[in-house]
Amino acid sequence: MKDTQHMFSNRKLLLLLIPIIAEQFLNSLMGMADSMMVSNVGAAALSGVSLVDSINNLVVQAFNAMATGGVIICSTYVGQKDMKRAQDAARQVILVSAFISFVLMLICLIFRNQLLGMIFGQIEPDVYKAASIYFLLTILSYPGISLAAAGSAIFRAQSNTRLPMNVAIVSNILNVAGNAVLIWGFGLGVYGAAIATLLSRVFSAVVLLTLLRRKNQEISVRDYLKIRPDFPKIHRILAMGIPNGIENSMFQFGKLAIQSSVSTLGTMAIAAQSMTNIFENVNGVAGIGVGIGLMTITGQCLGAGRKDEAIYYTKKMIGWGYIAILVSCLFTYAIARPVTFLAGMEPESAGLCIYMLGWITIAKPLLWAPSFVTPYAMRAAGDVKFSMIIATLTMWLCRVTLATYLIRVVGMGAMGVWIGMFADWAIRGIIFTFRFRSGKWIHRVVE
Repeated sequence: MKDTQHMFSNRKLLLLLIPIIAEQFLNSLMGMADSMMVSNVGAAALSGVSLVDSINNLVVQAFNAMATGGVIICSTYVGQKDMKRAQDAARQVILVSAFISFVLMLICLIFRNQLLGMIFGQIEPDVYKAASIYFLLTILSYPGISLAAAGSAIFRAQSNTRLPMNVAIVSNILNVAGNAVLIWGFGLGVYGAAIATLLSRVFSAVVLLTLLRRKNQEISVRDYLKIRPDFPKIHRILAMGIPNGIENSMFQFGKLAIQSSVSTLGTMAIAAQSMTNIFENVNGVAGIGVGIGLMTITGQCLGAGRKDEAIYYTKKMIGWGYIAILVSCLFTYAIARPVTFLAGMEPESAGLCIYMLGWITIAKPLLWAPSFVTPYAMRAAGDVKFSMIIATLTMWLCRVTLATYLIRVVGMGAMGVWIGMFADWAIRGIIFTFRFRSGKWIHRVVE
């Protein structure tokens, strides 16, 4: 087929994907900037913040999963040109996101000390103190994270990816500026980092929800206080979101289990692993951006009844994913040494970080795209349970088990984490490729 015969031309694809990739890339770079600022407070502060971020990432992924359910439903209605039902679904996404986030915030506030002790066990006192401070304040940002994710998802479902990117740019600038003022200007250390993060997340949610009220867009949401539960719609959203949430949560629980093993290696290893995780997040954001955009593309294609288009774009985006990951991995490796120097990392930690990142730069461009881009299309096509089951099994039976064995039994150190991860990527990619080729991944999402 000629390019002009497709629903999305290359130009339209780029206009859709570039803002998403830029937003994801910026978020990761700002996370790196956060860590660089916190690391100047000391290794204990960096270690404490990174441990808490392991928990917070679990929460973020759960909220993103709820938003994913909204993207799938809303983009399918957009493909059907049924804007009334798209708007009704968007209202329910906001309601569900708000309710779940406030409940989770209260639970974590009540049991925060028990959670830290249960997950990380015995850690050095100064690391625990930093973790406790950072955890308390960032818990308060959970509603902001959830509502911002929901708002961004609704904009993306109608192919408006530029606006969430612009909000993310301003939010991240405020976060970094707040860090600089509060950490260095007022000497608040970890307190300053947590306050800046809290305020930037609340800012994102308020701005996105305000902009959703505009009438001159395909999907607008107004009168938030008048939204009431529509349980059939909520059930449909949760049917898409919960399996994805379980998948993401199991993924993050697995990372926490691995982090628990890493925490036994000492502060230097924790700091090296923490910075390597940040680099790995940065070099994956372009591929994740391709996958997030693919959800909107697939949803609209299937909503319009064009199954062949959904298959075509999935293949195309997997190819683009390979290119995106290769370029971002090379970029990240090129900036690694200056970043570890500016972060004030001790030579031992910096050296271990660079060594592990070198192996990631080799393995990730080969293995990542089929194992992660492909499932985005499957989720948008309603194949959420298969994706959940496979991702959970490979995570726990391969990555966690192998990494734990290599760290605790073999004594390989932090590099054991990445060997387990490479094996997980390889097995997952093979299974998802066979599933995609079978054609069994396309289901009915909405009537």
